[in-house]
Amino acid sequence: MADQPANTPTSERRPTEAPASAQPGDKLDQGRSELPATRPPGAPPDPWTAFATTPERTPGRLRRAVRALRRGLIHEYALAGYASLLLAVAMTWPALRYPLRTLPQDLYDPSRQAWQVSWAGHILITDPARLWHANAFFPLPHSFAFGDSLLGYAPAGMLGTGPDAAVLRYNILFVLAHALLTLGGYTLIRQLGARRTGAAVGAVAFAYAPWRLAQEGHLDIVSVGAIPLALAMLARGHGWSLRYGFRPARRRARWAVAGWLLAAWQISLGFAQGLPFAYVLAFLVLVVLVAAPIRRLRRRGQGPVLGWRLLVTDLLGILIVAGVGLLIALPYLRAGATGPAGTEVRFFSPPVHSLLIGPAESRIWGAAHAVPRASLRWAAEMSLLPGFVLYTLALVGLVFSIWTWRQRFVMLLALAAAVVLTLGTTVFDGRWTYLPLFGHLPGSFGVRIPGRLMLWVTLLLAVLAAGAADEFVRRAEQLSAQRMPPWPGPWLRAATLVPLALVLVEGWGVTAHPVVPLQPEAMRTVASSTLVLPTFTLSDQTVMLWSTSRFQPLANGGGAFAPAHQAELRRNAVTFPDQASIAYLRGLGVQTVLLVRSQAAGTPWERAGDVPVDPLGITREDLDEDTVLFHIP
Repeated sequence: MADQPANTPTSERRPTEAPASAQPGDKLDQGRSELPATRPPGAPPDPWTAFATTPERTPGRLRRAVRALRRGLIHEYALAGYASLLLAVAMTWPALRYPLRTLPQDLYDPSRQAWQVSWAGHILITDPARLWHANAFFPLPHSFAFGDSLLGYAPAGMLGTGPDAAVLRYNILFVLAHALLTLGGYTLIRQLGARRTGAAVGAVAFAYAPWRLAQEGHLDIVSVGAIPLALAMLARGHGWSLRYGFRPARRRARWAVAGWLLAAWQISLGFAQGLPFAYVLAFLVLVVLVAAPIRRLRRRGQGPVLGWRLLVTDLLGILIVAGVGLLIALPYLRAGATGPAGTEVRFFSPPVHSLLIGPAESRIWGAAHAVPRASLRWAAEMSLLPGFVLYTLALVGLVFSIWTWRQRFVMLLALAAAVVLTLGTTVFDGRWTYLPLFGHLPGSFGVRIPGRLMLWVTLLLAVLAAGAADEFVRRAEQLSAQRMPPWPGPWLRAATLVPLALVLVEGWGVTAHPVVPLQPEAMRTVASSTLVLPTFTLSDQTVMLWSTSRFQPLANGGGAFAPAHQAELRRNAVTFPDQASIAYLRGLGVQTVLLVRSQAAGTPWERAGDVPVDPLGITREDLDEDTVLFHIP
């Protein structure tokens, strides 16, 4: 090949390859030159080099947000949340079939609690200083402390007004509380180290244990899903799980922050379940204070066990939880001279065999356990069966489980302690068990019913059951991998869901959903202090619900804590209208009396609307065929 002309630019000369026998360092022919390493000035850029060095375009904020949202929507715990919500709607049906007209279980406690949520939302917007001085139980102060306040639900109470909105709000919160039970149980058991199948079995067994069916009319007792969820967040924040122990690399202070805030919110719902939870948190803090120095001494040179961020977070979290509890406790201490709860604790302490008796609302065990349930002093609070399927799975979990033998032994001891506390004064007369923890507290704290500690018994049983279910899944997967040919995977997966199906069937209930009586029209117009007749402990809770339109001062009031004043009011008002009852009501400051004829049939006030009132110094106004309004000047 002829050499290129001398005047040809260097950049356009054709490169000549070196012979195959050429060695590094050998000189090439005199007429040939190497390819230049850099392009000469003025030459256009090499497109291939530009293509290779162009960095990938960084996604913008919107694209990153969309990607994060997409990942969040299909995350394991998001899917668990969807499943928990759908399951809650199905298991509480027909709560959402007529959510404006019906309440679960009965019309009494649900009506009062629907009023509580409405009052909290209303007064925090209009006059927060009067939060604890509710419109009911007029003229008594601190009347909002006559039962668990459900103060944590106040934001929901800010939406809507009137009884219809209160009933709708209650039903939505009722369903969401069941969903949170399942999600919280699932999250905690997963954090402890169980896999998905075991966590699902344990969570459903925890959320839909048969004994809960007797508590469906108590939103404060149902709303405990934040307890396992807060424990899971605290454990995750500290990098701890039951199966793997402490893992410092997994510590996240933000999860600990969320856990402490959620614990404070749970306590704000009420002391009936919040106070035992506070005791559990205090016990766990003591365990960490003892275990952390021991671990530090045993593993020197591996860094601190918690780290300064977690130490600060825990200190602030403890102060927040304690502060919220003390602030809410003050009105309860001032609510009235109720005395210690010891006497009522003895009455409500269940016998040992109550742990095997299902409630009347259970579709499976309701009729079957009618005879043994009749022997209980207070069946609604003493039918404590957590489920025979759960008992069986937990018993299997003691010998066949993913948890170690030492962990199972510790859980067994904790389970025994929880059972003893749940039985109240039945064991050792409660002297060294329930009474030292709760017997000295005022009755207004709502800790007079030991059977409600069945929450902790059920949670421990669920963790043991999850261990057994997970071990079964693990053995099934090993068997599938070893068979020739391998066992069909879908059939084994279906077999592992059998315990879940059994737990769901046993937790299936027949909770009633009675229709709420219509609000008298006068309750939407009368603004003065009012007494609604008839007045009884149970029916007054519906009257409280009626007052959510105007929140006028209301002499009626009923609930878990009914002061002696209400009994005195009813004794003096039983002869209304007469001189003595009118003088008594005038002394209280009651200005109007509303008689609902349809509710008064068969009561002492059945003919009260027909008595002449001119000689009594009051006036009567017949509003319609069903309501009569008396004005007391």
